[in-house]
Amino acid sequence: MDQLFIILLSYLKPLAQVDQYLPAHNEFLRKHYASGHFIVSGPQVPRTGGLIMLRAQSRSEAESIMAADPFVENEVASFSLVQFRAADFSYDFAEVMK
Repeated sequence: MDQLFIILLSYLKPLAQVDQYLPAHNEFLRKHYASGHFIVSGPQVPRTGGLIMLRAQSRSEAESIMAADPFVENEVASFSLVQFRAADFSYDFAEVMK
């Protein structure tokens, strides 16, 4: 059964350095949306990092996925991982976000 995680990315370098890896990071996001691992993602406000909601078989799988993020690989961001159990949800989440 899939487990749910919130990933908090924190930038370690100035945005100019972070942005050098943004195209590769966006490709990483597309890959994991296509695989079904990612549910929602976006930058923090103000832009000090980002957030990803992720589903995986285990904590170790989630950590492995995030270790391959180009931001993390190139040491411009670190991540923390919070596992949670969804107790309730909105059926119209996509509509709410428009």
